[in-house]
Parts: sequence; structure tokens; C-alpha cells
Amino acid sequence: MDEFRALLLEVWREACRHTDIATSTATIADLVSTRLPIDHIGVLAIDWNRARVQQRAGGLGDGGRPAALDRNLSDAEKALLLSWARSSRVLHRSAAAASASSASDTHIHELLLPSHSDASWMIGALRSDDGPTGVVVLRAKPDADFDVTHERMLEALLEPLSAALENDRRLHELAALREAAEADKRSALARLGRDDLRDTIIGADAGLRQVMERVNLVARLDVPVLLLGETGTGKEVIARTIHEASSRSRGPFIRVNCGAIPPELIDSELFGHEKGAFTGATSSRRGWFERADNGTLLLDEVGELPLPAQVRLLRVLQEGSFERVGGERSVNVDVRIVASTHRDLPAMIQNGEFRQDLWYRIAGFPIVLPPLRERREDTPALAAHFAARAARHFGLRPTRLAAEDVELLTEYDWPGNVRELISVIDRAAILGEGERLELAAALGSPDPRLHRRGTSAPAAPDASRGSAALDEAMRKHIESMLRSCRGRIEGHGGTAERLGINPHTLRARMRKLGIDWRKFRGAASGD
Repeated sequence: MDEFRALLLEVWREACRHTDIATSTATIADLVSTRLPIDHIGVLAIDWNRARVQQRAGGLGDGGRPAALDRNLSDAEKALLLSWARSSRVLHRSAAAASASSASDTHIHELLLPSHSDASWMIGALRSDDGPTGVVVLRAKPDADFDVTHERMLEALLEPLSAALENDRRLHELAALREAAEADKRSALARLGRDDLRDTIIGADAGLRQVMERVNLVARLDVPVLLLGETGTGKEVIARTIHEASSRSRGPFIRVNCGAIPPELIDSELFGHEKGAFTGATSSRRGWFERADNGTLLLDEVGELPLPAQVRLLRVLQEGSFERVGGERSVNVDVRIVASTHRDLPAMIQNGEFRQDLWYRIAGFPIVLPPLRERREDTPALAAHFAARAARHFGLRPTRLAAEDVELLTEYDWPGNVRELISVIDRAAILGEGERLELAAALGSPDPRLHRRGTSAPAAPDASRGSAALDEAMRKHIESMLRSCRGRIEGHGGTAERLGINPHTLRARMRKLGIDWRKFRGAASGD
């Protein structure tokens, strides 16, 4: 028995060493032939959704090898095969006593084995965590027969063979995903009129020179990076640049908008969940950390994470492992973290809204992105770049910036930064119909000088006071709706429906305004 344990260990090594089932089966067949009188070993994959069984590999001698099996299953055949595969029974058809099998076993033999063969066969089901995935069939040598001892050996071999088939399935799945991704990439390049999808850094030698110097310093070092800057300054573009210049560039780059995830789904989104972990979890799902393994994970707007989620995130960053929701197995990942935010995290720490220990973990190398108004020298080049892009996107004739356009663009303060510039250029291109850029109209003012620095335009109201007044009005309106809906947010007659917005958007807005829906639960509409 010790010899068989040693053999089983070798089989496991071969099953885990190769990624395609054909190579695994060939090497495993050579190993087990020293203990089993086999003439042929075959591995069949079963696609339950398509009701199809197909031979994926075969091993040992060529003489008398059965033809490769590839056929569809009827509903009755599928049900019979699935019932047997779930039972974990090894089927044995002896050449000397073929008629001794039950009717259902005989039907499975006829389904999976060549009807003309009078050899002795054994059949075992292969399975993964999600259920049966395939079948292994063993044919005995001429004038040999399998016995109960051989059946026990096959039972021990089913697990490594299942792992080999699962590796093969994942290999083909990844190849299909890679092919689809390449097709999407080629399509996107054709639409954009570009040679690659890498983001262009306008101003790398001018207004963003210091930023790019810091990017070049840290990109190849596997340390966390924190990107700080106003909304629309291009934090995601810089994060992608860091990823592309790092040793992880061949791995995935995953962006997660932390502010857009409902609190009750944060754990599932970040760490994944197992099937049946909660209502609606009909299958297992990998979270963003698993998907970003060996790559870079951008935690965009990390300051929006609630405190409980910050605690769990800190644990993952410290230990490099986590458990899926509803799972018991620890998952290890190798992920580089790039976090970004437009919020004042040190002030949030002082107010108890952000954990100081998480700050120390993600702020290994902070980079501050300047707003567009502080790098006005980059505005003409940015505008020209986005004007050319808009012309390609909208099918318009490319237009050049006029001198007055450059003056207007450089003197405007761009409170929305590059994101606002893109929107204005797109509008200007559409309004100009390919003949010119209607920038003044796109900016929404008949007198562009009202947007310039140092003009005698009427003083604008204090932005902070206006923002606070708007927030207060919004808070009162949402609270009034919550009160009339008795604290109900989703569903028919809920606050989100009455306000005409998505429930997730409403929850995010309530968190920002500090509204606790629970105090309105059960409140009378006339309170």
C-alpha cells in the first residue's frame, strides 16, 4: 500500500504540473500502468449546459484505441449520467460478466463506451467544487480483467484527475477570455483611431513634470501609492501609468469606485462570495482582490469607504489574505494597491471618519495632482488632443484651435479640471459642426470674459456657502421623503422611487450628508 501512496503522490504532481489535460493524461497513464493492467485511459469532459460529452484526452497504446467520443445528450441521458456522477460509484464492466450489470449501468456503458468492445472497463466520475465535470474511462489489457482492488485504486485516482481536467478547463476559459479581450481591444482601437489603448499624458514635461518624476520613482517599486487631487485631475490615468511602468504590467489593472458600492455589498464586491452565502448568491463569485491578483488594484475614492469596511480592508492589506463571504477557505493574493481620493484624509482622521492605521498602510508614497488652473500651460495641448479625439469620435472634420480659443481656455479656471475640459471640447466640436470649435457657447456664456481671471466681472457668491446651503436643502428634502416613506429606501413607494434616483445613489448621498434612515423607520407621514 505504501507503494501505491508513493504512486498517488506522483500522479498528483503530474496533475498539478501541466495545464492541458492531454499532457497530464499521457504522463499519468504511464505511471498507473505499473499498478493497473490498463490498455487505454480516456478523459471525457461534460458540458451540462449544452448537454454534450466530448473526449479531451487519451493515453497508452494505439492498438485498438476507441474512436474519440463527441456527442450530444438527450434529456433522459443527461439525467441518468448526472445521477450516476453525483453518486460517486465506480462502474465496472467485466468482459466475463457484462450481463450482470443493472439496466441503468448498462445504459451508461452504452453511452460512454464503444458497443463493439468486449474488453473489461472501469468508469469514474470527475468533479470540481461546482459538481461533476467529466468522466475517466479505463480499458483493461487483452486477456486481463479489473477486480475490486483496481476499483479502489481508481477511486483514489479520481481526485487528481479531476484537478487535471479543471486545470484544462480554466486554461481554455482563459484563452477564450483573452481572445475576446483582444477582439474588444482591436474594436476599441478602430473606433478611437489609435494604435494602442495607453493613456496619453499631456503635460508630462510641463505642468505634470514633478508628478511624472514621482511616478517614475515609484512605478517599479512594489509599494502602495496614494493619489491626491481634485475630482477630474486624471488620477486614474496616473494610476494606469504606474501599472504599465511596473513589473506587474502583464497582470490585470482593476479599478473599483469605493463610493459607488452599497455598504451591504462591499465585502462581496471586494472579496467575493460563495454560492448560497446570502439571498441571491446563486453561484460563487470572485471579488476585485482576486481578479487583480498579480496586478494592480485602484481603490478610487477610498475616502468614501465606511469605517467597518476600512477595518476589513486594513486586515487584507496587512495579511495578504481573506475569506470570501460565506467561505471558510483563506484566499491569498498578491496585489499592488493604488488608492485615490479628492477628500482631505488627514482631516477625516481627526474627525474619526477615516482610520489612521489604514492611512499609514495606503499612503506609502503620496502623489498630489495639481488642478488644471495651476498648470495652465498644459491647457492648449490638452484642448488640441481632445479636439482631435472628438473629431474622430463624432465623425467630424478635425479643427485647429484659434488664437482667441487658446486665450479663452487658458484664462478659464476649470473647476471641473480635465474632465470638464473634455466635456467642453466635445460640446464645442458638436456645436461647430466640424467647421470650428464653438468654445464660448460650449462654456455657456455669451461673454467669455466673465470666466477669465482678473476681470471686472461681478463677484461670484462664496462657493463654500453656496455648497453648504445646497447640501442643507438637499438634506431636508431627503429627510422629508424618508419621513413620508417611513424610512423605506427601495421598492415600490420607497424614497428612491419617489425621488426618481437609483437606491445606491441615494444611499451614497445620504452617507455624504450624514442622514441615518433608521430614525425615520415607522415615522408617521405627518410627523
